[in-house]
This record gives sequence, C-alpha cells and structure tokens, in this order.
Amino acid sequence: MAQSAKQPQGREALLKSYNKRLKDDVKSILDNFMEIVKLGMVEDETQIARMTQVEEINFQMQVRSANMVRAAESLMKLVADVKQYLILNDFPSVNEAITHNSTIFKTKSLEADQKLMALRDDMASDLYELEEEFYSSIYKEK
Repeated sequence: MAQSAKQPQGREALLKSYNKRLKDDVKSILDNFMEIVKLGMVEDETQIARMTQVEEINFQMQVRSANMVRAAESLMKLVADVKQYLILNDFPSVNEAITHNSTIFKTKSLEADQKLMALRDDMASDLYELEEEFYSSIYKEK
C-alpha cells in the first residue's frame, strides 16, 4: 500500500523535473540567441581597439552558440527520456494493445477453423461421392 502511494509522487516529481528541464533549456536557447543578436549591433567607438573588440565579440558568440547547442542536445535527451518513460511505464495502453491483438488473433483463428471445417465437409462429401461412383462402376476391377 505504501509503495502504491509513493509511485504517483515519484511520477509527479519526475514529470515536474521534465517540465523544469524543458523550460530551462528553452530559456537558455532564447537568452543566448538574444545575446548573439545584441552582439551583432554596431557600437560607437570605445577605448578598446576595433580588432580587440571584434575578437571579444567573436569569442562571446562562440560561447553563446555552444550554450545553445548544449541546451538543444539536452532537449533531445529530454525527448528520449520522455519516450522511454512512456514506453516503459504506460501499462494501460500496452495492456490494451495486447488485448486488442489477442482479440484479432482469436477472431482470425476462429475464421480459419470455420474455413477448415467447411473444407473438411466438402472433401468428405466429395470423397463419399467418389467412393459411391467407384463401387457402383462397371469398370471396377474384380
């Protein structure tokens, strides 16, 4: 009883952690993208040499883009985790699929049995007619 009470709490905590990861990763992508766009704006002259400023902006863009890639990879891992969770923990739909397939196979089995029974009956009647013809034939070897 205690274990069944723990499972929904564990499930809720896991779903909340998935939701938090999703929000954090999307926010990280958005924030880094906005910062990259801001870095693209031309600034007025400063005390820093132009080449130094360009190198600094280039470095910042590389770091921001690496952060975006990391967040995107984290989102892909999150999608894989959610899929795995659904596959492993969605027992009602798995049971429903098994029941559905079982019903389909039982129906097909019954149809095949009926066809085989009809074929057996047809063959028995044809064999009976052939035997009757053979035994009443004048060509029968004596």
